[in-house]
Amino acid sequence: MAIWQWALLALALLWGFQSLGVWFQMRHYTDVMKGISNKYKDGYVGAGHVRGRFGKGVIVLIVVDEDRVVRRFLEMSGRTVFVKFIRQEAFEGLTLAQLREQLEQDKFQPAVAHAVRSAIEQAERLAEQSDGGEGLTGLKPVKA
Repeated sequence: MAIWQWALLALALLWGFQSLGVWFQMRHYTDVMKGISNKYKDGYVGAGHVRGRFGKGVIVLIVVDEDRVVRRFLEMSGRTVFVKFIRQEAFEGLTLAQLREQLEQDKFQPAVAHAVRSAIEQAERLAEQSDGGEGLTGLKPVKA
C-alpha cells in the first residue's frame, strides 16, 4: 500500500476511536443527568460550560432547592473524552449568593469560574420563571 493509503487508514482509525470516546462521554453525561432527576424531585438545575480549544473544557452542574441552596455541585474538566463528573462537596450547602462570593475570592480556576457563573445564572433564571410546579426544573423528563 502507498503511504497515503496508510495515512488514510490511520486517520479513519483515529476518527473511529474519537467517535467511540465521545459516545462513552455522552453516555456518562446522560447517566449523571438521569441520576440527578431521579434523586432530586424538586428544585432547579443550572449547567454551565466552557469549551477548551487547547486548554481544558469544563462542564459544571449545580442542583439547587427552592431556597437556592446548592444541593449538588458536579464538575467535569479535562482535555480528553475520558473525564468524568466529580462531586465538589465543599460547595454543597452554600446559597447561590455564598457561591458567588467564593467566585469573587478566586476559589476557582478561570474556566471553572466562568462555567459556575453560567450555571448560577441558569438556575436563578429557572427559579424566577418557575410556576412552583412539581419536578426538577431545567431538565426534560426522562423516559425509563
